[in-house]
Amino acid sequence: MPRNRRPASQPPATSRWRSRHGRGARGPVTGPHLPMLQNRIDVFDMTVASTADYLKGLWPDELADVHFEVAATPLGNSGQDGVDRWRVDHQARRIVFYRIPIQRLTKLHRDDELHRRMYIEGCVFRAVAELLGKDPWDLAPDRFRHF
Repeated sequence: MPRNRRPASQPPATSRWRSRHGRGARGPVTGPHLPMLQNRIDVFDMTVASTADYLKGLWPDELADVHFEVAATPLGNSGQDGVDRWRVDHQARRIVFYRIPIQRLTKLHRDDELHRRMYIEGCVFRAVAELLGKDPWDLAPDRFRHF
């Protein structure tokens, strides 16, 4: 019996576009009926956006014209020890969060999704408190009442 089980009339597998082993073209990993997978960048962006919206709802007059942005890394250090996690520009009313230092340079006591999200929210609270000149705990005192 010959080893090649492909009929002679069928073209070789290399000439067919992504149809190795007769399975057809490759499709997305999740399929059309499932939501797309979320990665760390999407989770970080959604956490910053939802926390900023929450704070804008509590402080609508003070945060009406504040722009929240996300960048990968800071271009330079501010001269303090360590790497900047965010930058507050009082003149332009803008806060820039640096995703990679916030995600990778944290030492969490429990490294799971909840504690990572809480750390990102804490960074947003501290940056907004720096912009407004307030204590982070004074921004939303009812939010932490259950702790």
